[in-house]
Amino acid sequence: MGKKFALGKGLGALIPDDVQSNDSSNNLLISLNKIKSNNEQPRKAFDNDKIVELAESIKHHGIIQPLILKEQGKEYVIVAGERRWRAAKLLGLKEVPAIIMELTEKQVLEISLIENIQRQDLNPIEEALAYKKLLTDFNITQEELSKRIGKSRTAITNNLRLINLDDRVQQYLIEGVISEGHGRTLLGITDGDLQYEISQKIIDEKLSVREVERLIKNILDSDNNRKKVNNNNELNPYYKDVRDKLQDYFGTKVKLSSKNNKGKIEIEYYSEEDLQRILDIINI
Repeated sequence: MGKKFALGKGLGALIPDDVQSNDSSNNLLISLNKIKSNNEQPRKAFDNDKIVELAESIKHHGIIQPLILKEQGKEYVIVAGERRWRAAKLLGLKEVPAIIMELTEKQVLEISLIENIQRQDLNPIEEALAYKKLLTDFNITQEELSKRIGKSRTAITNNLRLINLDDRVQQYLIEGVISEGHGRTLLGITDGDLQYEISQKIIDEKLSVREVERLIKNILDSDNNRKKVNNNNELNPYYKDVRDKLQDYFGTKVKLSSKNNKGKIEIEYYSEEDLQRILDIINI
């Protein structure tokens, strides 16, 4: 199969305790054409420029940390180290150092997630989807997940909420044109189209998270005020009847608002001729 290869320094930090108990004596140099990518790995987007940089480093220093592989028939699936694998392919290497382990599906996902988190290689959406998969597929709690990956439960919860954003906004997070902080702030808006509209404003005007917070607060305050007015009018049959009569009289949309026995009447017009028509009705 290949020559024995020593365990890379620092690899243990990436592997949970129960996984480390596996027999990892089968550390080999594995033919590159026998290795394939893991479709379930959390990271979906790879920066080609960084792969080129890594390839240049490997060219001069070699692959210091072995890949972690799981045997699958006559091939091997990458558990950790896909960037190294891609860089090795770019260099045209024939084989790479690897550790072959017998791992469960849960352990494979855990190690892949831990490696990417520690290297800060995942975008916020990839990270959230990986958390969700661990929680749902393997029936573990957020508290258990927190202990496994070394992140606070609050951080995990906040990250998971990002997958409730509009798909278009999620794509902006994936592309890195808005930050995770922007994404969390946008969760204050439930309307997907409005989330998308504000995210475009963030990009165009280079808004900070604090500026977006103020913007959303103003939108929500305005919306709440409109709802209060509308609810007052709808709940009071008298105002509804007056509004309907005014609309019939003027032949256009009329808004009626009231608070503490005071209020205003707004009569809409759509052209100078329409305005003159309304003025003629009230003899002005």
